Amino acid sequence: MLAPRDPLGGDSLAVHEESRLQDASYLRLENIHKSFGSFQALQKIDLSIRRGEFVCFLGPSGCGKTTLLRTIAGLETQSSGRIVQAGRDISLLPPAQRDYGIVFQSYALFPNLTIRDNVAYGLVSRRVPRLQIDAQVEELLQLVGLPGQGAKYPAQMSGGQQQRVALARALATSPGLLLLDEPLSALDAIVRVHLRNEIRSLQRQLGVTTIMVTHDQEEALSVADRIVVMNHGVIEQVGTPMQVYREPASPFVADFVGKVNKLAAVAEGDHWFRCGGLRLQCALGSGADFRPGHAVHLYLRPEDRTIDGLRDDHPGLCSGTVEHVEFLGGNCLARMAIDAVPGQPVQLQFSLNQMDEYSIREGGRLRFALRADRVRVFPAAEA
Repeated sequence: MLAPRDPLGGDSLAVHEESRLQDASYLRLENIHKSFGSFQALQKIDLSIRRGEFVCFLGPSGCGKTTLLRTIAGLETQSSGRIVQAGRDISLLPPAQRDYGIVFQSYALFPNLTIRDNVAYGLVSRRVPRLQIDAQVEELLQLVGLPGQGAKYPAQMSGGQQQRVALARALATSPGLLLLDEPLSALDAIVRVHLRNEIRSLQRQLGVTTIMVTHDQEEALSVADRIVVMNHGVIEQVGTPMQVYREPASPFVADFVGKVNKLAAVAEGDHWFRCGGLRLQCALGSGADFRPGHAVHLYLRPEDRTIDGLRDDHPGLCSGTVEHVEFLGGNCLARMAIDAVPGQPVQLQFSLNQMDEYSIREGGRLRFALRADRVRVFPAAEA
């Protein structure tokens, strides 16, 4: 049966909705594949990015995130699939005919050119009038926090300053898309945190659609509107930082993003699971209940525990011994051997104040409850 048409004689409502969603997207990747010989670097990549959105491609080394960024830039050509930017099919266009600015991990500044000439490079190539170039370069250097630095050379600047220059150069031509290929990985921790906040603030100020590749989960969680988690050339999950962290769609995402406890358990039906002598009723997971006797893994974040106000019949109630305490600055991780679950210790997170309040120390005892409402359940075969 044909789908119903709307009263105005157009396509069906479903087609209109699809069209509306496509119109709302600035960049669309449709069934992208990329092979290097027999090696499949990218498989079945479908992704839509909205105008003005900050998206992070996150994953371990070799997962395909940089290959995907280079494919968007035209520095690699997809084996199949289509790329549409602002309604324009750019699938086969050379890099020079695509609308983007890019910042590489290595900065890629011209060492023989001054900072001013590095930033102006794209504008000179486009034969922009000299007075306009001068004004725009000064504005960009001011924007990235380097006013009056135009006469210096890259070698006279720190790594963080060079990265700011590379960012200014990428923005000089007012691109519709900004691509960042692990731009902060070569910097020390303090500078990296400071500069990522600056990049995010600048992106919001300019409203430029931005894609950043990173293997640093903290970096992605702190700056992205949405995160694209990749593994072995496929997308495992797309979601907001909160969704990816709290509602991982696969065991890989649960393991890769943040710290997590993984407990082997057996399904008992009606969303009940037995882990040693501990029983938990967990509704979260793949969306379906498991047959009784089905082997599963329960995933739970270290902070998802309760200490205060515990009754003897409190769900998920446990007692255990503190085997080890890992000091992380403002927080600590306590590895607990649970009495009812021998051989499967869990890590619990506490602030320094809580460590004192609950007298948590190695060799000490602790009564706590695991938050079953935060548990994610996956078949053991998937984990």
